[in-house]
Amino acid sequence: MKINEQDIFPEVSFYQITKSGPTAVEAGKILKNKKVLLVGVPGAFTPTCSDEHLPGYKKLASDFFSKGIEEIYVVSTNDPFIMKSWSDSLNISELKFISDGNGEFRNKSGLETDLSVVGLGLRLSRFAMIIDNGKIIKIFNDNGPGLEASKAENVIKSI
Repeated sequence: MKINEQDIFPEVSFYQITKSGPTAVEAGKILKNKKVLLVGVPGAFTPTCSDEHLPGYKKLASDFFSKGIEEIYVVSTNDPFIMKSWSDSLNISELKFISDGNGEFRNKSGLETDLSVVGLGLRLSRFAMIIDNGKIIKIFNDNGPGLEASKAENVIKSI
């Protein structure tokens, strides 16, 4: 089942690296009482994600914040260590990186693409999602690894 606009965001755990190691972060905790932009990508360190998708969000982060977005999260079906290393390598302090390493969100959301043909297995589709206090307001889903609907330049126009 695929999540839709106006749905409540599913109850899932994401993971981040903290001083004490990998730590579960409940989606409800990061989404409660704030307007969040969640950007989903098929894989950390992949060329489209690193070179084309996320730089637009870095460039337009202040525009998103001025339009009421309080936090921007990047999620991928990679482990939290990889997400931390990727975040460090990109030097994008405006974005917060979280892991869906167990595929819990991928499975519950239906935002899935099968990249087994290139050795990546089941991954999140490329998307961006505006969430207000846990309610999904708008989904920009590329329905796979392509990059069009979820480009920062397209998302900012709808806010």
